[in-house]
Parts: sequence; structure tokens; C-alpha cells
Amino acid sequence: MSYNIDLSGRVALVTGASSGLGAQFAKTLAKAGAAVVLAGRRVERLKTLRAEIESVGGDAHVVKLDVTDHASIKSAVAHAETETGTLDILVNNSGVSTTQKLTDVTPEDYDYVMDTNTKGAFFVAQEVAKRMIARSRGAAPGTFIGGRIVNIASMAGLRALGQIGLYGMSKAAVIHMTRAQALEWGRYGINVNAICPGYIDTEINHHHWETEGGKKLMAMLPRKRVGQPQDLDATLMMLCASESHFINGAVIQADDGFGV
Repeated sequence: MSYNIDLSGRVALVTGASSGLGAQFAKTLAKAGAAVVLAGRRVERLKTLRAEIESVGGDAHVVKLDVTDHASIKSAVAHAETETGTLDILVNNSGVSTTQKLTDVTPEDYDYVMDTNTKGAFFVAQEVAKRMIARSRGAAPGTFIGGRIVNIASMAGLRALGQIGLYGMSKAAVIHMTRAQALEWGRYGINVNAICPGYIDTEINHHHWETEGGKKLMAMLPRKRVGQPQDLDATLMMLCASESHFINGAVIQADDGFGV
């Protein structure tokens, strides 16, 4: 028996789409039929991704977004809806990190991580949810209402890890934020869930896995390997599907057993 998730007619906003997981999420949603709005600061990279998606028949749009700037969030979401219509899906993916001991964290480091990973993620979700709620309140009986919000957290938000404690703190807040949003917005047909990836090989950290420290870390993982961005595709698709209306407030570990 095969099962196909069709997102045709849906519009998805993906933040942090210029590289890594965000780019993979965008391609996956477009392949399933969604019109994808690619959001981020590196506009030229977003345009390259748009061309890649369009070359295989997908529908993609580009908006500039700096999640640390509230005016930019409001402008980007409004621009997205002007181009594509109302948003049905948000993949709240933008994130940054630093690597240091907690005793070495400066106020600038703290603001850098928290402003993007926690504050930025919250206000992006808030801006999209306001529009989803307005649509829900004005919808005719039997029409599609609400939507899907997928917050990208991390296993570091569930398990304390050395050298990235500040990052883990920011993602732990995203996990609690997800549950609070699910509780408050579920009545409007908005399902809010979180994915907590383990170690994933992306262009940002690819070089690390060839170093002595990277190889040592990999040897400590349950199956002595790191994941690939496409390893999260099935989880993302499940949470974005219209059929997932009964999954709300879930925090899903996608870590190859690292958190066991």
C-alpha cells in the first residue's frame, strides 16, 4: 500500500531557506505541490534555489526576511501573501549558533543567538498565526481553515550538550513555545509542532566531520553516523499534511537514536 501526501493548492513559507535544512525543506514541499515562499537574508541564494525548484516544475517565490527585525517580519509575511495568497504552512527554520563554554558567552553572543532562534522564531510564528486566525474566523463552513506551523528546534533543546549550551537554551525555549502555541492556536485549526533534529551534515558543518573532533563525536553516536537533510523529509511532510489534523503540540525527535 502506498500513501501520497499532496500539498497542491497550499502555500508554504520557509524561513532560513537559503541553505541547509531550509533549502531542503523548500524543495520537499515544492515537490509535493505546494507553492513555496523562500525567505531569508541572502536573496541571491534564494533566487538560485527558486530557479532550481522552477526547473523541475515547482512554484517558488522569494522574499527578503531578517527575523531579528520585527518590521522585516511583518513586511515579508505581507509580501508573501500578496504574491501567493494566504499562507497555509510555516516552516520556522531560521537559526544561528555559537560554540563556546557558558562562562565565555558575552551579552553580544547571547543576543545574537536568542534574537534569531527564540525571539525571531516567536514573532514569525505570531505574524503568520494572526493571519491564519483571521482566516479561520471568517471562513465559511466546510472550507479549509487554520494551517500548519512546524518549528525547527533541536536535540540540544532536549539534552544538554557541551560547547553549545547557549544554542540549546534557545532551542529549549522553542520547544516550550511550540507547546504554548499549540494550546492557544489549536482552536483555530492551527496545528503547531516541532522537529528536533540530531546531528545533520549541512554545508555549515560539513568540514567538521572530517576533523579529529568530528570523527570522535560521530563515533559516540548510536549508529556512528550523522544524518542528511533529506532524512527529515518524511517527518516534515507528515506534519504539513492536511491529514495531520490530530497531531498538535508534538515534539518529534529526529536524531537516529541520539537522545535515547
